Formats: sequence, C-alpha cells, structure tokens
Amino acid sequence: MTDPSAASLQLDAGPQRSRSLWGDAWRRLRTRPTVIASAVIIVVIVLIAIAPGLFSSRDAGFSDLTLANQGPSADAWFGYDNQGQDVYARAIYGTRASLLVGVFATLLTVLIGSFIGILAGYYGQFVDTLLSRLGDVFAGLPFLLGAIVILTTFNVPGSSPGGFTIISQVVLSIAVLTWPVAMRIMRGATLVAKQLDYVKAARGLGASTPRVIFRHLLPNTLAPVLVYATIALGAAIGAEATLAYLGIGVRAPVISWGVMISDARDYFRNTPHILLFPAAFVTVTVLAFVMLGDAVRDALDPKGR
Repeated sequence: MTDPSAASLQLDAGPQRSRSLWGDAWRRLRTRPTVIASAVIIVVIVLIAIAPGLFSSRDAGFSDLTLANQGPSADAWFGYDNQGQDVYARAIYGTRASLLVGVFATLLTVLIGSFIGILAGYYGQFVDTLLSRLGDVFAGLPFLLGAIVILTTFNVPGSSPGGFTIISQVVLSIAVLTWPVAMRIMRGATLVAKQLDYVKAARGLGASTPRVIFRHLLPNTLAPVLVYATIALGAAIGAEATLAYLGIGVRAPVISWGVMISDARDYFRNTPHILLFPAAFVTVTVLAFVMLGDAVRDALDPKGR
C-alpha cells in the first residue's frame, strides 16, 4: 500500500519541481508597486504612440501665432510654443518617433551583440579573442563623438533627409556604438551555459552547431540579455533626445521629444514650459524602462530565489 504521507509529499513537491525561472520571476514582479507603476506608464506610452489621435483633439500641425508663448491653460494643458503650436499635441504626436527610435535601436543592438557574443562564447579561443577585441574597439568609442561622426558623414551640411531616412540613421548610429555591451553579456552567459551537461551531451552526440546554439544555448542565455534590453530601450530614447538637441539626430519635419527640446532651448528663460513638458515625457519614459529593467534583473537573479 502507498503511504499517504509519502503521496502527500510527492504532491507537494510536484509544483515545486514545475516552477520555472520565468514563473518565479513573474510571481515576484506582479506584487511589486514599482513594476506595476512602470508597466502602466509603458503601456500608456505605447498606446499614445499607436493612436495619438485618441489622446489629443488637436493635430500636431495646429498653429496660431496669436497664441504664441502662452502658458498652460484649460485650452492647452502644456501651453503654446513660439510658433503658436500646442505643446501637448506635439508631445503626444512626438511619442511615436521617439519610441520607434528606442525600440528599433535596442532591437538592432541586441541582435548584433547577441549574435557576436554567442559565437564568441561558443567557439572560444581565437574566435573569442578576435570578436572580443572587435567589441573593445567599438566600446572604446565615445558615444557622442561617434554619433556625430556617423551622422555628419551620412548628412552633409545643408542636406535635408526624409523622416524615415534620418530615423534609420539615428537607429543605426545608436546600435553601432552600443552593441558591445549586449555582446559581453551574451558571451558571459554562453560561457556558462555551454558547460551544462545536456549541452555537452548534445555536442557529444554530434548535434550541429546551429542546433546546439538555437535549441540548447539560446534559451538559457536570453534572460540577462532581455534585462539589458529593457534598460537599454530607455537609454536609447534618451540618446535620441540628446542627438536631436545637438542638431544631428531626428529633425523637423519629424516631431519627436528630442526635436521639441531642441526647438525650445533658445526660449527656455522666457517660456520654460515649452521645454519642460517634452523633457518630462523623456524623463518619465526612461525612468519607467530603467525601473522595470532593474526589477526584472532582481527577479531573475538566482541568488534571490
């Protein structure tokens, strides 16, 4: 006969064995106020980017010079800029360009860095040395200097590239200068994962390199890279605003938070509201992604489980 106490122990142990890293992380994350707050902010920002018309009754092109430089009011929550444009409406419609730059720059950064990092960690020896030194070269480039060189090389003085073109250039510039961080994270995770018994067994049984990498290594190395990607997305949005402020990033007629900040810099003393509100959008969005990334990193930390 089966001992009831033993059966009870088996039933109790079953759920414990079935708990995964991501399941534990989700249980930790869903009860943290900072995670809930940052997630709500991110969802709202995404909704604004997808359907800005739902959040503003005015179009981004609205302009009335008789209203120029008026402060916040019930008619215009964020006031008007020096061209009589509604700052709130422009901030709402500028969300899409800023978020697109952040998302695609982060995606490209993670793809490039992860691909190079997993190759370096898997093959080791000469391949690892070569790719690591390549990453060191790019990591040693100052971000602003590198971005200025890349973007001014693409665009000669006086040129006026289209919106899609300049956004693509900014995305490429950010990715080219930031991928080494993702590469180092993926390389370190791969060096640990390839020592696992089932990875060694797969290699010993003659599994092809793509199968080992995509079937066995990649699922066990994604967590730290995804955490980095969450934080990097916020940093990329901040980088877009920085480059636009310097006049080498996204520019008119494209509307972004960085473009709005750049347009307002000469009028800050007399009309600070035209700079403070788009800057607040950047600050809150970047903070939300950084807070979420920090929380996910803590939740996935094995030492905290």
